[in-house]
Amino acid sequence: MDLFEMMKQSGHEQVIFNLDRKTGLRAIIAIHDTTLGPACGGCRMWGYESEADALNDVLRLSRGMTFKSAAAGIMFGGGKTVIIGDPQKKTPEMFYALGRFVETLHGRFYTGTDVGTSGDDFVEAAKIARRFSGLPVEFGGCGNTGLFTAFGVFKGIQACLKECFGDESFTGRKVAIQGVGKTGEPLIQYLQEAGAEVVALTDADRPKMLAAAEKYQVAAVEPDAIYDVECDIFSPNALGAVINDRTINRLRCRIIAGAANNVLAEPRFDVMLRDKNILYAPDFIINAGGVIGVSDEFEQDGFNEERTFKKTEKIYDRLLRVFSYATEKGLPTQDAAEQLTQQLIESMAEINRKWVDGK
Repeated sequence: MDLFEMMKQSGHEQVIFNLDRKTGLRAIIAIHDTTLGPACGGCRMWGYESEADALNDVLRLSRGMTFKSAAAGIMFGGGKTVIIGDPQKKTPEMFYALGRFVETLHGRFYTGTDVGTSGDDFVEAAKIARRFSGLPVEFGGCGNTGLFTAFGVFKGIQACLKECFGDESFTGRKVAIQGVGKTGEPLIQYLQEAGAEVVALTDADRPKMLAAAEKYQVAAVEPDAIYDVECDIFSPNALGAVINDRTINRLRCRIIAGAANNVLAEPRFDVMLRDKNILYAPDFIINAGGVIGVSDEFEQDGFNEERTFKKTEKIYDRLLRVFSYATEKGLPTQDAAEQLTQQLIESMAEINRKWVDGK
């Protein structure tokens, strides 16, 4: 399939390839939809095996950001950046170059931290451009977005418990955690403080996995073994596509709820989970805490932590609405979430047709 056909099928407006010969920066920016406002989405740096893999990733992630922002009530569209390269070899100069490329879009796109990048990287980029968020607190940003994402996932799991078991108590509930990075680790703390039993954790970074296991007194298992752990809640907080043909029949959980993007390798797994009586919390609903945090940086009074946590709490209500709609319409939950969000985007598109003060 050629690029334009891929864009047509996924609804993308624009894809930009960026090469800076001096610094070696190779980046792709994808803008999916700007109905609600300028596109916004993180910048991921990863050692992709091919340019095709990088392109597929940026298209999937940017589309997800359209739905994530809309569902979270944020007046941004969906976009994403991927940098092809080893995060261990990044340089400040690469992010100066990225800043210049982003600035050429004249406000159509805002970006910030994601896998393989940090707030400090965007302190450098922000010297060149104004379109960066997720900066450290001392630079006026929201700091570690993983804290807000983890809180949102925690509230989302509460909603899942209420839907599955009729009450949101964590007491006696067993959780398996996949990924103990900037979201997975604080999520463990939220869960344990609420009375949940975190029965196993894993991470591709073995030293990080063992350190978290010791810190929280949780059993560490090899990455592939996490799917076989018996639990109430399986929480994927690493990379996507973990629910696939190889893993779906191994799951021994009642709920899937985590911070990872694009958890389902293909849409058909949404139906399969429903048929297995496993409740799936749509990723773009439950993991919106991070984008809620970075969007708050653009409020007129600047970032406010208390306001951000208050906004993130609403993930609980949004998930319950998705579950109710899914039941009413006889839909799997991902499909229900996408339908509800598409209805919202179409309503806003109609509203935005009205001319107001030159806009």
